[in-house]
Amino acid sequence: MDLEDWRGKIDDVDQQILHLLNKRAQFSIEIGKIKKQRELPIHSPEREKAILMRMADQNAGPLSDEAVRRVFERVIDESRKLEKDILENRGQSKEG
Repeated sequence: MDLEDWRGKIDDVDQQILHLLNKRAQFSIEIGKIKKQRELPIHSPEREKAILMRMADQNAGPLSDEAVRRVFERVIDESRKLEKDILENRGQSKEG
């Protein structure tokens, strides 16, 4: 395979990642609605720590555990922002 073949594979994976990130985001919106109904806080440090630990445990590489942690910290941060928007009645938008 040549460079363009590999880039095409990366493009395909990027599309799958985007689909899964948006699916996860939709779940976060639903969680935000539940938290709003139950008057629960957005930030759940224990849950976030558990996610990060689980991802590091499941990481088979070649990404380092630290790299995986950084990626998921960002994903969690964006999810928390969506939940916050729900609590503040801002709904959801494509721009974020």
